Amino acid sequence: MDRVNATTPSASASSASSADDPARAAFAALRTPEGEQLLAELRDHDPADELATATRLRRTHPAELVSAALGQARLRQRAVAKFGAEDAFRMFFTPNGVEQATRTSVAAHRAARFAGLGVRNVADLCCGIGGDAIALARAGISVLAVDRDPLTAEVARTNAEALGLGELIEVRCADVTEIDTAPYDAVFVDPARRGGRGRIFDPEAYSPPLSWATAAALKAPRAALKIAPGIPHEAIGPEAEAEWISDGGDVKEAVLWYGEGFAPGSFRATLLPSGAALSAPTPLPAPPVGPVGRYLYEPDGAVIRAHLVADLVERCGGRLVDETIAYITSDEPYSSPYVAGYRITDELPFNMKRLKALLRERQVGVLTVKKRGSAVEPEELRRRMKLSGPNAATVFLTRVAGAPTMLIGHPLG
Repeated sequence: MDRVNATTPSASASSASSADDPARAAFAALRTPEGEQLLAELRDHDPADELATATRLRRTHPAELVSAALGQARLRQRAVAKFGAEDAFRMFFTPNGVEQATRTSVAAHRAARFAGLGVRNVADLCCGIGGDAIALARAGISVLAVDRDPLTAEVARTNAEALGLGELIEVRCADVTEIDTAPYDAVFVDPARRGGRGRIFDPEAYSPPLSWATAAALKAPRAALKIAPGIPHEAIGPEAEAEWISDGGDVKEAVLWYGEGFAPGSFRATLLPSGAALSAPTPLPAPPVGPVGRYLYEPDGAVIRAHLVADLVERCGGRLVDETIAYITSDEPYSSPYVAGYRITDELPFNMKRLKALLRERQVGVLTVKKRGSAVEPEELRRRMKLSGPNAATVFLTRVAGAPTMLIGHPLG
């Protein structure tokens, strides 16, 4: 595998450089035998018992080390949802690193697209704690992982080594704007989208800004740029193929792809874990709107974000229930991985008393509440219904032709 060589700081140099940084000093302490022993002991600890645990451990370990170990244990437990237990309990994390890291399934999907195009090495800019670099390396791709924060870079390097990928991942602490990406087959950029006040919504306030990341992507033979799923479509240039990715029905992120092998100007929705992908070169015109039929379909969030609902309407021969609501209806059943389907039994004007009477009559004890275009909170509705009975139902709180409406039905299949 191609790999750009660089000198990795020695352990002694790393310790010395962290002496004046409490966070890096705490991280270094966790990598000592005593720190590793504490982390192993805390793997399955209950956060609810943290005070008692801390008191007990401080009898035999330094207080600073116990605090660092408890913090890292919490982060590892949170990271299981993204990385799985096998990896998460071998890796190290920072609070921002857990929050912003790519879920393993999504990173693996992106790495597979690169690998499928013959990419052999990637410059991973703004690598964070190394989630994407790990996925790329596991796909057989050599990676230069760059982050300007010294602690984050140390964590990324440690994670690569902990997972046996140190030979494929070189970690460099540097400003990504100063990296020469010319030797690489592809570039991946993941700008920071959180600041001191929380999530950043303006793409030009990303670090680095979206305009710089786009320019860096356009210079490379191939590139991927990770962005927030809610990015306005008008902020996406015509050179990019835009992909929205959901995992288990939840939209996780959007990616802009550039270069050979991608489709500039197209929109794509990918569903994980199946890998089903719906794409269109350009969005279709607004779909027709009409009355509620026997069936209702709820598009996956990635399809909605990619503005591909009209494509599904065309495929199923249906219509929207309202021009502003992403619910599709038809008179015939339709099966697709991109929608969840329901058979509709009742359509009522919005009225809590009527709904309560109907559910009581049907002996509904389990109610799933879905809403689009309604201000009613599902938990509040369920509380007011005072449900009891052996049956289940789904209620949709929405608008039909502009009017607040309740649709009651059952999942297909």
